[in-house]
Amino acid sequence: MSPADWSGYIAIMTREVTRRAVLGGLAAAGLGHAAFAQSALAPMSSLRPSSRGGDLLKTYQPPLSTLIAKSGLPGQISVQVADVKTGLVLESHNPLRALPPASVAKALTACYALDVLGPGYHFETRIMATAPVTNGRIDGDLILAGGGDPTLDTDAIADITKRLREEAGVTEVTGRFLVWGGALPALNGIDSEQPFQVGYNPGISGLNLNFNRVHFEWKRNGNGYNVSMDARSATLRPEVRAARMRIEARNHPIYTYVDGGTHDTWTVAQGALGKSGARWLPVRKPARYAAEVFQILARSNGIVLKTPEMSDALPEGSTEILTHESAALRVILRDMLKYSTNITAECVGLTATHARSGTASSLRASADAMNSWAKDRLGMKSVALEDHSGLGDDSRVSARDMVKALIAARKSMGIKPLLKAHPLRTEDRKVIEDHPVSVHAKTGTLNFVSGLGGFIDLPDGTELAFASFSADLPRRDALTREERENPPGGKAYAVEARKLQQRMLARWGILYSG
Repeated sequence: MSPADWSGYIAIMTREVTRRAVLGGLAAAGLGHAAFAQSALAPMSSLRPSSRGGDLLKTYQPPLSTLIAKSGLPGQISVQVADVKTGLVLESHNPLRALPPASVAKALTACYALDVLGPGYHFETRIMATAPVTNGRIDGDLILAGGGDPTLDTDAIADITKRLREEAGVTEVTGRFLVWGGALPALNGIDSEQPFQVGYNPGISGLNLNFNRVHFEWKRNGNGYNVSMDARSATLRPEVRAARMRIEARNHPIYTYVDGGTHDTWTVAQGALGKSGARWLPVRKPARYAAEVFQILARSNGIVLKTPEMSDALPEGSTEILTHESAALRVILRDMLKYSTNITAECVGLTATHARSGTASSLRASADAMNSWAKDRLGMKSVALEDHSGLGDDSRVSARDMVKALIAARKSMGIKPLLKAHPLRTEDRKVIEDHPVSVHAKTGTLNFVSGLGGFIDLPDGTELAFASFSADLPRRDALTREERENPPGGKAYAVEARKLQQRMLARWGILYSG
Protein backbone atom coordinates (compact mmCIF):
# COMPACT_ATOMS: atom_id res chain seq x y z
CA MET A 1 0.00 0.00 0.00
CA SER A 2 1.45 3.34 -1.07
CA PRO A 3 1.30 6.56 1.03
CA ALA A 4 -1.60 7.64 -1.22
CA ASP A 5 -3.38 4.37 -0.53
CA TRP A 6 -2.71 4.89 3.19
CA SER A 7 -4.38 8.32 2.99
CA GLY A 8 -7.37 6.72 1.28
CA TYR A 9 -7.50 4.06 3.98
CA ILE A 10 -7.46 6.75 6.67
CA ALA A 11 -10.28 8.62 4.88
CA ILE A 12 -12.45 5.49 4.68
CA MET A 13 -11.80 4.65 8.32
CA THR A 14 -12.62 8.25 9.29
CA ARG A 15 -15.99 8.11 7.55
CA GLU A 16 -16.78 4.86 9.36
CA VAL A 17 -15.71 6.28 12.72
CA THR A 18 -17.75 9.46 12.09
CA ARG A 19 -20.80 7.41 11.11
CA ARG A 20 -20.55 5.31 14.27
CA ALA A 21 -20.12 8.37 16.45
CA VAL A 22 -23.20 10.10 14.98
CA LEU A 23 -25.26 6.94 15.19
CA GLY A 24 -24.31 6.63 18.84
CA GLY A 25 -25.32 10.21 19.53
CA LEU A 26 -28.68 9.87 17.76
CA ALA A 27 -29.40 6.63 19.56
CA ALA A 28 -28.82 8.42 22.84
CA ALA A 29 -31.29 11.13 21.71
CA GLY A 30 -33.93 8.53 20.83
CA LEU A 31 -33.59 8.77 17.04
CA GLY A 32 -33.57 5.56 15.02
CA HIS A 33 -31.74 4.66 11.82
CA ALA A 34 -34.64 5.85 9.62
CA ALA A 35 -34.61 9.30 11.19
CA PHE A 36 -30.85 9.38 10.80
CA ALA A 37 -31.14 8.44 7.12
CA GLN A 38 -33.47 11.34 6.39
CA SER A 39 -31.91 14.02 8.54
CA ALA A 40 -28.22 13.17 8.63
CA LEU A 41 -26.97 11.32 5.57
CA ALA A 42 -27.78 13.94 2.94
CA PRO A 43 -26.19 16.89 4.78
CA MET A 44 -23.12 14.82 5.68
CA SER A 45 -22.55 13.87 2.05
CA SER A 46 -22.09 17.50 1.08
CA LEU A 47 -20.08 18.71 4.08
CA ARG A 48 -16.31 18.83 3.94
CA PRO A 49 -14.61 17.76 7.21
CA SER A 50 -12.65 20.53 8.90
CA SER A 51 -9.87 18.26 10.24
CA ARG A 52 -7.61 15.65 8.67
CA GLY A 53 -9.00 12.13 8.54
CA GLY A 54 -6.04 10.71 10.41
CA ASP A 55 -6.63 13.06 13.34
CA LEU A 56 -10.26 11.99 13.65
CA LEU A 57 -9.35 8.31 13.44
CA LYS A 58 -6.76 8.82 16.16
CA THR A 59 -9.42 10.40 18.37
CA TYR A 60 -11.42 7.18 18.37
CA GLN A 61 -8.54 4.86 19.28
CA PRO A 62 -9.21 3.34 22.73
CA PRO A 63 -6.62 3.82 25.47
CA LEU A 64 -3.95 1.13 25.58
CA SER A 65 -5.18 -0.03 28.98
CA THR A 66 -8.67 -0.56 27.52
CA LEU A 67 -7.30 -2.55 24.58
CA ILE A 68 -5.37 -4.78 26.97
CA ALA A 69 -8.31 -5.20 29.35
CA LYS A 70 -10.66 -6.16 26.51
CA SER A 71 -8.25 -8.86 25.33
CA GLY A 72 -8.99 -10.82 28.49
CA LEU A 73 -5.43 -12.19 28.46
CA PRO A 74 -4.72 -13.58 31.95
CA GLY A 75 -1.59 -12.82 33.91
CA GLN A 76 0.67 -9.78 33.65
CA ILE A 77 1.51 -7.54 30.71
CA SER A 78 4.30 -5.01 30.18
CA VAL A 79 4.29 -2.73 27.12
CA GLN A 80 6.14 0.33 25.89
CA VAL A 81 6.57 2.17 22.57
CA ALA A 82 8.93 5.07 21.89
CA ASP A 83 10.23 7.25 19.07
CA VAL A 84 13.62 5.95 17.94
CA LYS A 85 14.94 9.36 16.85
CA THR A 86 14.11 11.27 20.02
CA GLY A 87 13.76 8.47 22.57
CA LEU A 88 10.44 9.99 23.64
CA VAL A 89 8.16 7.41 25.26
CA LEU A 90 4.81 7.57 23.46
CA GLU A 91 2.79 5.04 25.39
CA SER A 92 3.23 2.35 28.02
CA HIS A 93 1.43 -0.12 30.25
CA ASN A 94 3.18 -1.44 33.37
CA PRO A 95 6.54 -0.68 31.66
CA LEU A 96 8.61 -1.51 34.76
CA ARG A 97 7.05 -4.95 35.21
CA ALA A 98 9.84 -7.47 34.54
CA LEU A 99 8.64 -10.64 32.82
CA PRO A 100 10.23 -13.58 30.97
CA PRO A 101 11.27 -12.32 27.52
CA ALA A 102 11.32 -15.82 25.98
CA SER A 103 13.15 -15.69 22.64
CA VAL A 104 13.02 -11.89 22.45
CA ALA A 105 16.19 -12.28 24.55
CA LYS A 106 17.95 -13.44 21.38
CA ALA A 107 17.86 -9.86 20.08
CA LEU A 108 19.99 -8.84 23.07
CA THR A 109 22.30 -11.81 22.50
CA ALA A 110 22.73 -10.79 18.87
CA CYS A 111 23.73 -7.28 19.96
CA TYR A 112 26.17 -8.73 22.50
CA ALA A 113 27.85 -10.90 19.87
CA LEU A 114 27.96 -8.10 17.29
CA ASP A 115 29.54 -5.71 19.75
CA VAL A 116 32.09 -8.12 21.22
CA LEU A 117 32.96 -10.40 18.28
CA GLY A 118 32.08 -8.20 15.30
CA PRO A 119 29.76 -8.98 12.37
CA GLY A 120 32.57 -10.58 10.34
CA TYR A 121 33.58 -13.12 12.99
CA HIS A 122 33.86 -16.76 11.82
CA PHE A 123 33.77 -19.89 13.98
CA GLU A 124 36.59 -22.30 13.15
CA THR A 125 36.60 -26.10 13.28
CA ARG A 126 40.18 -27.33 12.99
CA ILE A 127 41.84 -30.60 12.05
CA MET A 128 45.19 -30.93 13.84
CA ALA A 129 47.91 -33.55 14.17
CA THR A 130 50.85 -34.33 16.46
CA ALA A 131 53.03 -35.34 13.52
CA PRO A 132 53.46 -34.13 9.93
CA VAL A 133 51.81 -35.72 6.93
CA THR A 134 54.49 -37.82 5.23
CA ASN A 135 53.59 -39.68 2.05
CA GLY A 136 49.94 -39.49 3.11
CA ARG A 137 50.63 -40.91 6.56
CA ILE A 138 50.44 -39.33 10.01
CA ASP A 139 52.62 -41.18 12.51
CA GLY A 140 50.84 -39.56 15.42
CA ASP A 141 47.43 -38.45 16.59
CA LEU A 142 44.72 -36.73 14.56
CA ILE A 143 42.63 -34.16 16.47
CA LEU A 144 39.15 -32.88 15.64
CA ALA A 145 39.05 -29.53 17.47
CA GLY A 146 35.78 -27.64 17.75
CA GLY A 147 35.58 -23.87 17.89
CA GLY A 148 32.03 -23.50 19.18
CA ASP A 149 30.39 -23.39 15.75
CA PRO A 150 26.62 -23.87 16.28
CA THR A 151 25.96 -24.33 12.57
CA LEU A 152 28.30 -27.25 11.77
CA ASP A 153 26.33 -30.00 10.04
CA THR A 154 26.86 -33.41 8.48
CA ASP A 155 27.44 -31.92 5.03
CA ALA A 156 30.20 -29.73 6.46
CA ILE A 157 31.81 -32.76 8.13
CA ALA A 158 31.66 -34.56 4.79
CA ASP A 159 33.44 -31.63 3.15
CA ILE A 160 36.12 -31.56 5.86
CA THR A 161 36.89 -35.26 5.52
CA LYS A 162 37.02 -34.92 1.74
CA ARG A 163 39.49 -32.03 2.06
CA LEU A 164 41.53 -34.07 4.54
CA ARG A 165 42.13 -36.61 1.79
CA GLU A 166 42.31 -34.36 -1.27
CA GLU A 167 43.94 -31.19 0.08
CA ALA A 168 45.99 -32.39 3.05
CA GLY A 169 46.79 -35.69 1.36
CA VAL A 170 46.03 -37.83 4.43
CA THR A 171 45.44 -41.51 3.72
CA GLU A 172 46.47 -43.10 7.02
CA VAL A 173 46.68 -42.22 10.72
CA THR A 174 48.66 -44.54 12.97
CA GLY A 175 47.94 -42.77 16.26
CA ARG A 176 44.80 -41.94 18.17
CA PHE A 177 41.74 -40.05 16.99
CA LEU A 178 41.32 -37.32 19.60
CA VAL A 179 38.32 -35.05 19.96
CA TRP A 180 38.41 -31.66 21.71
CA GLY A 181 35.29 -29.67 22.56
CA GLY A 182 36.79 -27.44 25.23
CA ALA A 183 36.29 -24.13 23.42
CA LEU A 184 32.98 -23.87 25.31
CA PRO A 185 31.79 -25.48 28.56
CA ALA A 186 30.11 -28.87 28.21
CA LEU A 187 26.40 -28.61 29.07
CA ASN A 188 23.81 -31.40 29.18
CA GLY A 189 21.08 -28.95 28.21
CA ILE A 190 20.05 -25.31 28.34
CA ASP A 191 17.11 -25.48 30.78
CA SER A 192 16.80 -28.35 33.26
CA GLU A 193 13.02 -27.89 33.58
CA GLN A 194 12.26 -28.82 29.97
CA PRO A 195 10.92 -32.25 28.92
CA PHE A 196 13.74 -34.70 28.13
CA GLN A 197 12.75 -35.19 24.50
CA VAL A 198 12.41 -31.63 23.14
CA GLY A 199 14.93 -30.93 20.38
CA TYR A 200 15.20 -27.26 21.28
CA ASN A 201 16.93 -28.06 24.59
CA PRO A 202 20.09 -29.97 23.52
CA GLY A 203 23.49 -30.32 25.10
CA ILE A 204 26.18 -27.81 24.15
CA SER A 205 29.95 -28.01 23.79
CA GLY A 206 32.75 -26.49 21.77
CA LEU A 207 32.04 -29.16 19.12
CA ASN A 208 28.43 -29.30 17.93
CA LEU A 209 26.66 -30.99 15.04
CA ASN A 210 23.25 -30.60 13.38
CA PHE A 211 22.13 -28.19 16.13
CA ASN A 212 22.87 -31.12 18.45
CA ARG A 213 19.87 -33.12 17.37
CA VAL A 214 19.61 -36.73 16.19
CA HIS A 215 16.89 -37.96 13.84
CA PHE A 216 14.79 -40.75 15.32
CA GLU A 217 12.60 -42.65 12.84
CA TRP A 218 10.38 -45.68 13.28
CA LYS A 219 8.24 -47.92 11.07
CA ARG A 220 6.10 -50.89 12.03
CA ASN A 221 7.43 -54.25 10.86
CA GLY A 222 5.12 -57.13 11.75
CA ASN A 223 4.76 -57.17 15.52
CA GLY A 224 7.77 -54.92 16.02
CA TYR A 225 9.40 -51.81 14.64
CA ASN A 226 12.40 -50.87 12.54
CA VAL A 227 14.18 -48.02 14.30
CA SER A 228 16.97 -45.73 13.14
CA MET A 229 18.96 -42.94 14.79
CA ASP A 230 20.89 -40.90 12.24
CA ALA A 231 22.75 -37.64 11.72
CA ARG A 232 20.91 -36.71 8.57
CA SER A 233 21.53 -33.67 6.43
CA ALA A 234 20.23 -32.54 3.06
CA THR A 235 22.22 -35.25 1.28
CA LEU A 236 23.44 -37.77 3.88
CA ARG A 237 22.01 -39.84 6.72
CA PRO A 238 24.77 -41.75 8.55
CA GLU A 239 23.38 -43.92 11.34
CA VAL A 240 24.99 -43.37 14.72
CA ARG A 241 25.50 -45.18 18.03
CA ALA A 242 26.17 -42.05 20.08
CA ALA A 243 22.40 -41.95 20.66
CA ARG A 244 20.47 -45.21 21.06
CA MET A 245 16.77 -45.96 21.21
CA ARG A 246 14.87 -48.90 22.73
CA ILE A 247 11.11 -49.44 22.34
CA GLU A 248 9.34 -50.58 25.52
CA ALA A 249 5.86 -52.06 26.02
CA ARG A 250 4.20 -49.18 27.89
CA ASN A 251 2.00 -46.17 27.25
CA HIS A 252 3.57 -43.61 29.61
CA PRO A 253 5.89 -41.87 29.91
CA ILE A 254 6.39 -41.48 26.18
CA TYR A 255 10.17 -40.97 26.45
CA THR A 256 12.83 -41.63 29.07
CA TYR A 257 16.49 -40.65 28.99
CA VAL A 258 19.54 -41.76 30.93
CA ASP A 259 23.22 -41.00 30.50
CA GLY A 260 24.81 -44.12 29.01
CA GLY A 261 28.37 -42.94 29.65
CA THR A 262 29.68 -43.02 26.10
CA HIS A 263 26.22 -42.50 24.56
CA ASP A 264 22.69 -41.19 25.10
CA THR A 265 20.23 -43.94 26.08
CA TRP A 266 16.60 -43.39 25.13
CA THR A 267 13.44 -45.44 25.49
CA VAL A 268 10.05 -44.78 23.91
CA ALA A 269 6.58 -46.08 24.74
CA GLN A 270 5.35 -48.49 22.08
CA GLY A 271 1.79 -47.37 22.71
CA ALA A 272 2.63 -43.87 21.45
CA LEU A 273 4.24 -44.82 18.13
CA GLY A 274 1.47 -45.81 15.71
CA LYS A 275 2.47 -47.18 12.30
CA SER A 276 5.41 -44.88 11.54
CA GLY A 277 6.87 -41.51 12.25
CA ALA A 278 9.96 -39.46 12.98
CA ARG A 279 11.17 -36.61 15.18
CA TRP A 280 14.38 -34.86 16.18
CA LEU A 281 15.67 -35.65 19.66
CA PRO A 282 18.28 -33.63 21.57
CA VAL A 283 21.88 -34.82 21.74
CA ARG A 284 23.44 -34.61 25.22
CA LYS A 285 26.96 -35.63 24.15
CA PRO A 286 27.54 -33.45 21.10
CA ALA A 287 31.32 -33.89 20.84
CA ARG A 288 31.00 -37.70 20.75
CA TYR A 289 28.17 -37.41 18.24
CA ALA A 290 30.24 -35.20 15.93
CA ALA A 291 33.28 -37.45 16.34
CA GLU A 292 31.34 -40.57 15.31
CA VAL A 293 30.01 -38.87 12.18
CA PHE A 294 33.51 -37.63 11.35
CA GLN A 295 34.90 -41.16 11.74
CA ILE A 296 32.18 -42.61 9.46
CA LEU A 297 32.69 -40.02 6.73
CA ALA A 298 36.49 -40.20 6.96
CA ARG A 299 36.20 -43.93 6.28
CA SER A 300 34.14 -43.17 3.16
CA ASN A 301 37.18 -41.17 1.97
CA GLY A 302 39.54 -44.06 2.66
CA ILE A 303 40.84 -42.79 6.01
CA VAL A 304 40.41 -45.32 8.81
CA LEU A 305 40.45 -43.76 12.28
CA LYS A 306 40.53 -45.46 15.67
CA THR A 307 37.67 -45.18 18.17
CA PRO A 308 37.28 -41.50 19.14
CA GLU A 309 38.81 -40.44 22.48
CA MET A 310 37.67 -37.26 24.25
CA SER A 311 40.58 -34.97 25.10
CA ASP A 312 40.51 -32.37 27.90
CA ALA A 313 43.16 -30.28 26.16
CA LEU A 314 44.89 -29.92 22.82
CA PRO A 315 48.12 -31.96 22.83
CA GLU A 316 51.28 -29.89 23.04
CA GLY A 317 53.06 -29.56 19.74
CA SER A 318 49.97 -30.25 17.65
CA THR A 319 49.77 -28.32 14.39
CA GLU A 320 46.86 -27.37 12.20
CA ILE A 321 46.28 -29.32 8.99
CA LEU A 322 43.14 -27.61 7.76
CA THR A 323 40.36 -25.33 8.97
CA HIS A 324 36.64 -25.13 8.27
CA GLU A 325 35.13 -21.67 8.68
CA SER A 326 31.49 -20.97 9.43
CA ALA A 327 29.52 -18.26 7.67
CA ALA A 328 30.08 -14.73 8.94
CA LEU A 329 28.52 -13.97 12.31
CA ARG A 330 26.03 -11.49 10.84
CA VAL A 331 24.63 -14.30 8.65
CA ILE A 332 24.47 -16.71 11.59
CA LEU A 333 22.68 -14.11 13.71
CA ARG A 334 20.19 -13.30 10.96
CA ASP A 335 19.27 -16.99 10.74
CA MET A 336 19.20 -17.31 14.53
CA LEU A 337 16.69 -14.44 14.77
CA LYS A 338 14.63 -15.86 11.90
CA TYR A 339 14.44 -19.46 13.09
CA SER A 340 14.95 -18.78 16.82
CA THR A 341 17.58 -21.50 17.27
CA ASN A 342 18.44 -21.83 20.95
CA ILE A 343 21.79 -23.55 20.48
CA THR A 344 22.98 -20.73 18.23
CA ALA A 345 22.10 -18.15 20.86
CA GLU A 346 23.91 -20.05 23.58
CA CYS A 347 27.02 -20.69 21.50
CA VAL A 348 27.41 -17.10 20.29
CA GLY A 349 26.69 -15.76 23.78
CA LEU A 350 29.22 -18.09 25.42
CA THR A 351 31.79 -17.29 22.73
CA ALA A 352 31.31 -13.55 23.23
CA THR A 353 31.76 -13.91 26.99
CA HIS A 354 34.93 -15.95 26.48
CA ALA A 355 36.30 -13.31 24.10
CA ARG A 356 35.36 -10.46 26.44
CA SER A 357 36.53 -11.89 29.76
CA GLY A 358 38.79 -14.81 28.85
CA THR A 359 36.48 -17.45 30.28
CA ALA A 360 32.92 -18.71 30.13
CA SER A 361 32.70 -21.18 32.99
CA SER A 362 28.94 -21.78 32.88
CA LEU A 363 25.82 -20.68 31.10
CA ARG A 364 24.58 -18.68 34.09
CA ALA A 365 27.94 -16.94 34.52
CA SER A 366 27.96 -16.05 30.83
CA ALA A 367 24.41 -14.68 31.05
CA ASP A 368 25.47 -12.57 34.05
CA ALA A 369 28.34 -11.20 31.98
CA MET A 370 25.90 -10.29 29.20
CA ASN A 371 23.58 -8.63 31.72
CA SER A 372 26.46 -6.43 32.90
CA TRP A 373 27.36 -5.61 29.32
CA ALA A 374 23.74 -4.68 28.54
CA LYS A 375 23.65 -2.27 31.45
CA ASP A 376 26.91 -0.64 30.37
CA ARG A 377 26.37 -0.53 26.60
CA LEU A 378 22.60 -0.39 26.17
CA GLY A 379 21.57 1.53 29.28
CA MET A 380 19.38 -1.25 30.68
CA LYS A 381 18.65 -0.96 34.41
CA SER A 382 17.43 -4.28 35.73
CA VAL A 383 17.91 -6.91 33.02
CA ALA A 384 18.30 -10.38 34.56
CA LEU A 385 18.78 -13.13 31.97
CA GLU A 386 19.76 -16.64 33.03
CA ASP A 387 20.81 -17.76 29.54
CA HIS A 388 21.30 -16.35 26.04
CA SER A 389 18.30 -17.92 24.32
CA GLY A 390 15.40 -17.00 26.61
CA LEU A 391 14.50 -20.66 27.17
CA GLY A 392 14.80 -20.42 30.96
CA ASP A 393 11.69 -18.86 32.47
CA ASP A 394 13.55 -17.29 35.40
CA SER A 395 14.92 -14.61 33.05
CA ARG A 396 13.36 -11.17 33.50
CA VAL A 397 13.23 -8.04 31.31
CA SER A 398 10.84 -5.08 31.45
CA ALA A 399 9.33 -3.43 28.39
CA ARG A 400 11.03 -0.16 29.32
CA ASP A 401 14.47 -1.78 29.43
CA MET A 402 13.90 -3.62 26.17
CA VAL A 403 12.83 -0.48 24.32
CA LYS A 404 15.82 1.42 25.68
CA ALA A 405 18.12 -1.38 24.53
CA LEU A 406 16.57 -1.56 21.07
CA ILE A 407 16.98 2.18 20.51
CA ALA A 408 20.61 2.08 21.63
CA ALA A 409 21.35 -1.00 19.51
CA ARG A 410 19.59 0.50 16.49
CA LYS A 411 21.92 3.48 16.58
CA SER A 412 25.22 1.70 17.27
CA MET A 413 25.04 -2.02 16.45
CA GLY A 414 22.92 -2.41 13.33
CA ILE A 415 20.44 -4.85 14.84
CA LYS A 416 17.38 -3.84 12.83
CA PRO A 417 18.39 -5.32 9.42
CA LEU A 418 18.90 -8.70 11.10
CA LEU A 419 15.39 -8.86 12.55
CA LYS A 420 12.71 -10.77 10.68
CA ALA A 421 9.89 -8.92 8.96
CA HIS A 422 6.75 -9.30 11.06
CA PRO A 423 3.67 -8.79 8.86
CA LEU A 424 0.49 -7.31 10.26
CA ARG A 425 -2.40 -9.75 10.28
CA THR A 426 -6.17 -9.80 10.54
CA GLU A 427 -7.98 -11.20 13.57
CA ASP A 428 -8.05 -14.63 11.90
CA ARG A 429 -4.25 -14.45 11.44
CA LYS A 430 -4.23 -13.78 7.69
CA VAL A 431 -1.38 -11.56 6.47
CA ILE A 432 -2.49 -8.11 5.31
CA GLU A 433 -0.69 -7.72 2.01
CA ASP A 434 1.06 -4.39 1.23
CA HIS A 435 0.23 -2.91 4.61
CA PRO A 436 1.72 0.61 4.87
CA VAL A 437 3.16 -0.09 8.32
CA SER A 438 6.20 -2.39 8.36
CA VAL A 439 7.49 -4.19 11.43
CA HIS A 440 10.82 -5.92 12.05
CA ALA A 441 10.83 -7.78 15.33
CA LYS A 442 11.78 -10.82 17.38
CA THR A 443 9.04 -13.03 18.71
CA GLY A 444 9.21 -15.00 21.93
CA THR A 445 7.04 -17.92 23.02
CA LEU A 446 7.08 -20.21 26.03
CA ASN A 447 4.12 -21.97 27.61
CA PHE A 448 1.82 -19.14 28.80
CA VAL A 449 4.50 -16.57 27.95
CA SER A 450 4.58 -14.38 24.86
CA GLY A 451 6.85 -11.54 23.79
CA LEU A 452 7.49 -9.29 20.83
CA GLY A 453 10.06 -6.55 20.45
CA GLY A 454 11.46 -4.57 17.55
CA PHE A 455 10.83 -1.64 15.26
CA ILE A 456 7.87 -0.11 13.43
CA ASP A 457 8.29 1.98 10.26
CA LEU A 458 5.34 4.30 9.60
CA PRO A 459 4.34 5.68 6.18
CA ASP A 460 5.57 9.20 7.01
CA GLY A 461 9.08 7.95 7.89
CA THR A 462 8.61 7.85 11.66
CA GLU A 463 10.43 4.94 13.31
CA LEU A 464 9.26 3.46 16.59
CA ALA A 465 10.79 0.92 18.96
CA PHE A 466 8.46 -1.26 21.01
CA ALA A 467 8.33 -4.19 23.38
CA SER A 468 5.41 -6.26 24.64
CA PHE A 469 5.70 -9.03 27.22
CA SER A 470 2.89 -11.09 28.70
CA ALA A 471 2.95 -14.04 31.08
CA ASP A 472 0.58 -16.16 33.13
CA LEU A 473 3.28 -17.45 35.46
CA PRO A 474 1.08 -19.29 38.00
CA ARG A 475 -0.39 -21.34 35.19
CA ARG A 476 3.05 -22.04 33.74
CA ASP A 477 4.52 -22.96 37.12
CA ALA A 478 1.72 -25.49 37.70
CA LEU A 479 2.72 -27.59 34.66
CA THR A 480 4.45 -30.93 35.07
CA ARG A 481 7.60 -31.65 33.06
CA GLU A 482 5.69 -33.82 30.58
CA GLU A 483 2.93 -31.23 30.12
CA ARG A 484 5.46 -28.62 29.03
CA GLU A 485 5.80 -30.02 25.53
CA ASN A 486 2.12 -29.42 24.69
CA PRO A 487 0.17 -28.12 27.70
CA PRO A 488 -3.62 -27.81 27.80
CA GLY A 489 -4.56 -24.23 26.97
CA GLY A 490 -1.06 -23.31 25.83
CA LYS A 491 -1.90 -22.79 22.16
CA ALA A 492 -5.01 -20.77 22.98
CA TYR A 493 -2.99 -18.45 25.22
CA ALA A 494 -0.38 -17.95 22.49
CA VAL A 495 -3.05 -17.14 19.89
CA GLU A 496 -4.73 -14.53 22.08
CA ALA A 497 -1.38 -12.97 23.01
CA ARG A 498 -0.45 -12.63 19.34
CA LYS A 499 -3.82 -11.10 18.52
CA LEU A 500 -3.26 -8.47 21.21
CA GLN A 501 0.19 -7.74 19.82
CA GLN A 502 -1.27 -7.26 16.36
CA ARG A 503 -3.94 -4.90 17.66
CA MET A 504 -1.30 -2.81 19.40
CA LEU A 505 0.86 -2.65 16.27
CA ALA A 506 -2.10 -1.56 14.14
CA ARG A 507 -3.11 1.00 16.76
CA TRP A 508 0.36 2.53 16.91
CA GLY A 509 0.43 2.69 13.13
CA ILE A 510 -2.65 4.92 13.24
CA LEU A 511 -1.81 6.98 16.32
CA TYR A 512 1.75 7.95 15.51
CA SER A 513 1.68 8.49 11.75
CA GLY A 514 2.07 12.18 10.96
